[in-house]
Parts: sequence; C-alpha cells; structure tokens
Amino acid sequence: MTGTSNETLDNDSITAVLRRVVAENGREHLGAYAFAIACLLTVAMTTAFTAWIMESVINEAFANRRADLIWSICGSIFAAFVIRGFAGYGQAVTLAKIGNNIVASYQRRLFAHLMTLSVGYFNEARSARLSAQINQNINGVRDVLNLTVTSLARDLVTLVSLIGVMFVQDVVLSLIVFTVAPPLLFGLRYLSKRLRSATREAVILNSHVLGAMQETVQGISIVKAFTMEAQLEEKIQSTIDAAERRSNRIARLSERNGPLTESLAGLSVAGVMAYAAFQAIYGGVLPGAFFSFITALLLAYEPAKRLAKLQVQMERAAVNAKMIYEILDMQTHQRDKAGAGELVVREAKIEFRNVNFAYTGSGPVLRNLSFVAEGGKTTALVGPSGAGKSTVITLVPRFYDPADGEILIDGQNIADVTKSSLRHHLAYVSQQPYLFEGTIRDNIRYGRPDATDSEIEDAARLANAHDFILSQPMGYDTPVGENGLTLSGGQRQRLSIARALVRNAPILLLDEATSALDTESEAAVQQALEAAMVGRTVIVIAHRLSTVIKADKIIVMQAGQVVEEGTHESLAQRPSGLYARLNNLQAVPSGRDTLQDL
Repeated sequence: MTGTSNETLDNDSITAVLRRVVAENGREHLGAYAFAIACLLTVAMTTAFTAWIMESVINEAFANRRADLIWSICGSIFAAFVIRGFAGYGQAVTLAKIGNNIVASYQRRLFAHLMTLSVGYFNEARSARLSAQINQNINGVRDVLNLTVTSLARDLVTLVSLIGVMFVQDVVLSLIVFTVAPPLLFGLRYLSKRLRSATREAVILNSHVLGAMQETVQGISIVKAFTMEAQLEEKIQSTIDAAERRSNRIARLSERNGPLTESLAGLSVAGVMAYAAFQAIYGGVLPGAFFSFITALLLAYEPAKRLAKLQVQMERAAVNAKMIYEILDMQTHQRDKAGAGELVVREAKIEFRNVNFAYTGSGPVLRNLSFVAEGGKTTALVGPSGAGKSTVITLVPRFYDPADGEILIDGQNIADVTKSSLRHHLAYVSQQPYLFEGTIRDNIRYGRPDATDSEIEDAARLANAHDFILSQPMGYDTPVGENGLTLSGGQRQRLSIARALVRNAPILLLDEATSALDTESEAAVQQALEAAMVGRTVIVIAHRLSTVIKADKIIVMQAGQVVEEGTHESLAQRPSGLYARLNNLQAVPSGRDTLQDL
C-alpha cells in the first residue's frame, strides 16, 4: 500500500473510511447530493409539521369546535403529505443513481487496477475467491455515503425537528423521554465493536464459499472423472457451515439492538403516558399539547431507531469498503521506470545475460542463465521438467522480472522500456489456449483490435482454422462458449495461433503449443505453427524432441542453466550429452526433415 491511503485506512474507525470515500466521490456528485439533501430536509420538515399541527387539530377542532379552521388545517396536512411524497421520491431516485454510478466507477477502477498488477499476484491469489470478494464488497463504498447522507439529512434532522416540537409542547415530558438515551448509546457502542470483526470474517468466509463453488464448476469434468463429488462436498460443506455460523452471529449482533431499543422506548412512552394522564385528570390541561407531543414522539421513533442502527450498519459498510481499498491500494510491481522509452525492434534478437530468478517462497529457478535467440530464427528450449523453460518464456514479456541479470532485445534492456511497447512486439501461444466470451471473430481480433475482417480471415487461413470456422453454425460469428468449451482442443489452439498471427508481431513465444493435443489435432496445429514461424524470432518450448529437429538453435536446460547448445544433428551426436540421452529415449530419427510434431 502507498502513502496517504495506507495511513488513512490504518485507522480502523468509520471516520477514516468515510473521509476517504467523501474525498474520492463527494465533489463529483456534489450537485446531486445537494438536491437529495434538500429533498430529505423537506421530508424532515413536513414530518415535524405533521406533529406540530396536531395541537391545533385537537384543541381547535375537537375542544373549541372551530369549524372555520377545519378546512385550512386539513388542507395544510394534505399538502404536507403530498410534498413529503414527492420529496421522498426525489431523494430515493437521486441517491439510487448516485449509488449506481459509484458502484460502476469503482468497478472500472478495480478492473483497471487489477490489469496493472503482475502475473505473480494472480498466481498467488485465487481468482474465483478474488472475484467473489469484489462482488460482495463493492457496494460498501456506496453504502457508506448513502447511509451518511440519509442519516444526517433525513433521520437526524427529522429527529431534531420532532424533539423541538416535543420541547415546545412539554419540557418535562421531553426530559422523561431522554432518560433512556445514555444506556441506549452505551449498548449500541458495545454491539458495534463486536460486529466489526465478525463482519470482516463473514466476508472472507463467504468469498471462500463462492470461490470454491466457482472452481468446482470450472473443473467439473475433473471432479466427475475422479469421483471427487463426496470429497469436495464435505470440504465445501465445512466452509458453508462456518460461513453460516458467522452470518448467524452477525444477525444476532445486528438485531440485538432491537430488544434494547424497544424496551427503552416502551419505558419512556409509558412514563410519558402516565405523566400526561395525571396532568389531564388533576391539572385540567387541554389534551392538544399532549397529542402533539405524543405524535412527535411516535414519529420520532422510526428515525431514532434508524439512527440507533446506523453505527452497526456503518461498521458493516466500512468493513466492505476497506476490503475494496486494500485491493486498490496494492502497489503495482514492475512499474515502468521513470523516463522509460519505447522498444524499437529491428532484427528482434533476444539475449539473456546472467539471469537469476526465483518465484516468491521458492528456491532459485534460473541460475546465471545466458543465451542468444537470433533475430528471424527459431530457438528451441528443451530439457527435463523443472529446468526453467517456461520461466524463460514468462520473463520475455515481463510477466516477472529477474532478480539479477539482463534481458535484451536488439541491445535494449527490456527493463528500460515500457511494458506496453515491449508486449506490442510479442505474440504468445500457450499450452492451454484461453478463449474469452464472445464470437470466434472477437477472439481472433483480440490479437490486434484494429484488424479488419479480411485480416482476421487471412490469419485464420494461415492458422489452418478457416475451414473448421466456416463449418460452425454461424461461421466467424459463432459464440465460443465459456473458455471455448464448444470447440475441441485443437480448434482452440488454432484460434490462439490465429490470434497470434493477426498481431503480426516480430517475436513469437510458443509454450508447448501441441503437447496436450491428439495426433490429428497436433498435425493441424503444426501446419499452422510452421506458417506462423516464418520470418519471426521464435522461442519455442517442447518436451517432444521431434518438434525441434529443424530449429536453428536448440538450448538444452537443466536446473535453471544452459548445459548444451547447438542444432539437432550436432547435439544428437554427443553420446554423453543430455540431449542425446533424451533423443535416444524418444527414438527420434536424426535425419527427419519435418516439424510435424511441433
């Protein structure tokens, strides 16, 4: 977290969160809030007027029998209710629009900020749980403001106005009522403190529940294949039970103010009734003032009850808002350096110089790694699992930054250029292609948003995907379903290659692009890759050595280091070399002149 925001939120009070929410949103919605407050004040004033005029109704109409005043009194009451109705409508609609705008604004901010965070953050954070947490907490910022405005402008002003009417009508009765205030405030303060921690725990537990459910749905084929239903059900059930217990505790704490408020309110009303009855019976006092007082007291009950619940509600809203700010305040790692320039690509030569790297919480993955991928040529990375091949691929687009050493493209350190200019010159095909919601055409166009339909179709032809696309129900406009589940693995991979081709980038990164495919799909994808590799600098990872026979250079890695380097023919002829041993195990004919298995 950074500077001021972190200092502000380190204070666990509602005031700290409110101050930040107002600072970020108050000015933008100042006019709308002013209108809503005016409407709320109107509601408060007309409510107080209704209580005040009851004295005239009782004394003039019923006690003094002034028929000449009935129409004016009734007319004023009707007008007060009409005005209050329109004012209530105005404030409700205005606050709803402001709240919806605030939610949308924070959703945009969250998405934009999440896009600046590193791949490492998302690898460490469970995406399903993160999205569930955001969905639960995003309304907290809106609720903090709306609760503040409605409580101050409507409930507080209404309560103060009605209390004014009560004191005007009878000071002694008013003092009787206020004897219940101190114990009520003390009890609510105690409840709000206990509620704060319970609310945060509930949000976390609920996010675990939603995250676990989402992950189960996404991996349903694995769940059923391994008959994991009972195991997962037991695991999720325990999480749901914990969330239920926490939610029940919050309900008990939140509603515990009800018996407290009702009991103290009943005590004060009973005291008022007793005093007023003795005044009327033994003092001969006209009942108008008492009826006005009791009307004000009863009308004051609802705003007083809402204000009594305010701190409890604000605690919950503030906890939700704080959890959103924790994400927004998270520092962006791998920021562009001050004055970072644009990457200029000529030959697209990639060079690793003494690169060291380790993932957070793990041992070294790359150790003084150095090699050169010549521009316009194909460099293959081979070696046993855990050698660091995929890590090399992730360092080129700066998904991660090395701990030491340099990575250069045409002599330019990629740490000194902007990430956007670096990635603009890269195209990436992963082992597990990911397709986004939308049509086939949309998914290919993600490679280059300004690509024309003609360029998209040309890229699909080069990727050996055009024919199968046309066989789909709506051709290029066919929806792909969630992560392309309506397509086969080979079809999804060819679409990801088409997406890479339409980008028309000089550098192509291939991370075991065919290892998970069947033979027929692999052959189709291979043809697409051969077209994609022409004239580009390619770094390709492959477990099957048959995929790298014609690579211009083969880098053999083990334990994060380069142990051999050369062509297939030269490496295969080293009997004691790692590549030769792997080659013999896989029985790859040294004279094979094809890249079919790439």
